[in-house]
Amino acid sequence: MEFNFGFGKKTVNFHVKDENLLGEILPKQLEVGLVNEAEVKRAMESPIGTKKLKELAIPGKKIVMITSDITRPMPSKVVLPIVIDELRAAGVKDSDITVVFALGSHRAHTEEEKKYLMGEELFGRIRCVDSNVKDYKHLGTTQGGTPVDIFTEVAEADMRICLGNIEYHYFAGYSGGAKAIMPGVSTRAAIQANHSRMVEAEAKTGNLDTNPVRQDLEEAIQYCPIDFIVNVVLDKKKQIIKAVAGHYIKAHREGCRFLDTANKIEIANKADIVITTPGGYPKDINMYQAQKALDNAKHAVKKGGIIILVASCAEGLGEKVFEKWILAAPTAESMIEDIQKNFELGGHKAAAIAMVLKNSKIFLVSELEADFVRKVFMEPFRDVQSAVDQAFAEQGKSAKVLIMPYGGSTLPVSK
Repeated sequence: MEFNFGFGKKTVNFHVKDENLLGEILPKQLEVGLVNEAEVKRAMESPIGTKKLKELAIPGKKIVMITSDITRPMPSKVVLPIVIDELRAAGVKDSDITVVFALGSHRAHTEEEKKYLMGEELFGRIRCVDSNVKDYKHLGTTQGGTPVDIFTEVAEADMRICLGNIEYHYFAGYSGGAKAIMPGVSTRAAIQANHSRMVEAEAKTGNLDTNPVRQDLEEAIQYCPIDFIVNVVLDKKKQIIKAVAGHYIKAHREGCRFLDTANKIEIANKADIVITTPGGYPKDINMYQAQKALDNAKHAVKKGGIIILVASCAEGLGEKVFEKWILAAPTAESMIEDIQKNFELGGHKAAAIAMVLKNSKIFLVSELEADFVRKVFMEPFRDVQSAVDQAFAEQGKSAKVLIMPYGGSTLPVSK
């Protein structure tokens, strides 16, 4: 059977014999009503747990809208105009609105990237800035010891509106909701303190209620309140099939429930070989982002099996501390031991990859140099078919295969 995967801004093809194929892990085909702009407008008219935004907004007040950076698939250029139109209906002037791109620990944007995220018309109308980890206000400390250090423009705003997309997150449970603030517009020290709880057993994909990372970041909102959220769920074509608006927990949880109906996929058996991809640009822009697909794929592969990760990684590893940890480690196992003794933001993703390597090999199909890939404990390939053929050579001609074309967003769950 032939398959086609996203790879950067293009696609790549490969085939697997039908007799070897256990199945393809795809988002469920849901019957949806409205999509894209129409679905966002519906959600805005039916907010969960709050009044409508146009009833909450006060003209003359300083309003910030926090949205995702270029590494996220959040369609800001679709959602922002709708939210801004509602603010204008309340009498809010464009000059009182600032859009803040939540960088977390990621790099700053170019002006062209900001224009891409905003859309050309809004880019010329509404002020937009990147968050800055060095420009912050300390607002308090959570019970877990996380400093609530928030980008000054957000901390000083009169009203905060958070936008985001909801997908699975390998230790916060799900993206979206309060994550726009913590870690989105927080300092590196704050992010590090919150993320240090990833080593706890309940900090895992698809868990909310007992997840220590999620509990901590939502507690931070007591010190930096969110007035309104608009979160979306995307299908495999990256169109909006569900939007939720309103209270930062109540609306977010409704979005998470919808995601589970679409993307939590039961599998009868684990596979000897799992072939996965984050889904192309921007999710495979670097290894730091592509790691999410690995973390979901680990739930589908047998112990001693092989995961083939198809990810361009055109920008390399993508984060300096992550690069330091993974290149300096003598063995993959040492990263797990080190993160438990000395948690460091960036090192946490290196340790997460090492946890996958404890159970299975990783074949990496990327644009990275072969020697560099070997240094990060993976086996390098330039094309998918070569990786598939080598995996069968190692696992045997009768090896069973699962395909994950949307590895960053689909969560395999054993029956």
